[in-house]
Amino acid sequence: MSWLSAVQALRQRRRPGVLVTITAVRGHAPRDAGAKMVVASDDTWGTIGGGNLEATALERARAMLAADVVEPATLTVSLSDKALSEHGQQCCGGEVVVLLEPLRVVPAVAIFGVGHVGLELARILARHDLELHLVDSRAVALEPSRLAVLDDAVARVHVHHSPVPEVALGQVPAGTHVLVMTHDHAEDAALCDAALRCGHLGSIGLIGSSAKWSRFEALLRREGHDETAVGRIRSPIGQRGLAGKEPATIALSVAAELLARVESRSAASGSGRPS
Repeated sequence: MSWLSAVQALRQRRRPGVLVTITAVRGHAPRDAGAKMVVASDDTWGTIGGGNLEATALERARAMLAADVVEPATLTVSLSDKALSEHGQQCCGGEVVVLLEPLRVVPAVAIFGVGHVGLELARILARHDLELHLVDSRAVALEPSRLAVLDDAVARVHVHHSPVPEVALGQVPAGTHVLVMTHDHAEDAALCDAALRCGHLGSIGLIGSSAKWSRFEALLRREGHDETAVGRIRSPIGQRGLAGKEPATIALSVAAELLARVESRSAASGSGRPS
């Protein structure tokens, strides 16, 4: 597998890794600048030249993975028989500079309900590096012509037409932040109930007024959810202070709150990975 295919495979499998690149060579070295290797916790793809050089870079990369390091690092390795080495002598005579770039597991967000607000929210979130799942029970809401505004997305967009939207909760990855905003309050209620019964999700947000949430809170308690479980749901969602009711304004408010939440969790974990 090529290094590029390895990077893509790690992202698809939601596994962290480190991209190792030779950025500079002085004198003789087994590989030229630009050679790359991808490192995961239990596998590698590609090579930067073997020997002490590669083993040292591999050790550093796996130490970065174990410590959840997110900032790139550089490593300078001397290929002289007089240089200290931990993995055997490599006496090409040159010096190599290596860049180690963490490949983080990006956040995942699922929007249940791609109506006016949901589509505007998708347009904002699609400009960020994340996995974006769009779920709707109505096929018309997910027609390619309607979603064409996302064609230039930075995010990887996954579209789920699900007549029973709760089923899609089992198809999103661990740590996914769920936003419930369908066209039907009964559908919203079923999603909230199902989301609370899932053990793999991140945060859960429900669009609507305080009055709507009061009704939903009572309903969820009748369904057997205790105070701690019900407290996992944020409602109303969105940043306070934006009073506009236009879909784009509501979407902006919700996106700002969600991204702040994602960033604060990343900072708390020190990894940038979804919790």
